[in-house]
Amino acid sequence: PTPSPRRTTTPPPFRATRTARLELRPLAPSDAPAIAAIAGDRRVVDAMISIPHPYPDGEAERFVAEDSGTDVRVAVVDDALCGVVQLRAIDREHAQAELSFWLAPKTWGKGYTSEALGPVMAYGFEALGLNRIEAYHMRRNPASGRVLEKHGFVREGVLRERVRKWGVSEDVYLWSLLRKDWVQADK
Repeated sequence: PTPSPRRTTTPPPFRATRTARLELRPLAPSDAPAIAAIAGDRRVVDAMISIPHPYPDGEAERFVAEDSGTDVRVAVVDDALCGVVQLRAIDREHAQAELSFWLAPKTWGKGYTSEALGPVMAYGFEALGLNRIEAYHMRRNPASGRVLEKHGFVREGVLRERVRKWGVSEDVYLWSLLRKDWVQADK
């Protein structure tokens, strides 16, 4: 059988860039201790769908080293690593990916997420040729929804009791941004 094209093409690397206040760059092995500290903070993982708590020993090193060929992980750095933005499950056949992001609590409310998402979405639409970027967030985390809406994402619906967090089934909102809408908004 012929391998699926969605799994055979490694994404081009994300090129380091600067925004007004942040450096965005590919993750490096030296980022693992900061990732472990941030992802080990219950406040961070409380509204995250896929980060375990307590954060397992060695998980940050695995996260940095893992190369699935379908994920791009970008370090968000102010004076030190303060978060990660990802394009996950990049599907080249259908030209789509999932956007995921998390930041250290010390940076919450500073607009860092909004500042970091623009270059990562530009990379997705321009370098990867994506047509659609989707994102999920728990219903009880409206701040993530506001960030997505600010960037032109449209809420498509609610996935009822899609995840279990701390033993409770929770609703998740699904959002998307299409390339044509991103291009139009960028004009």
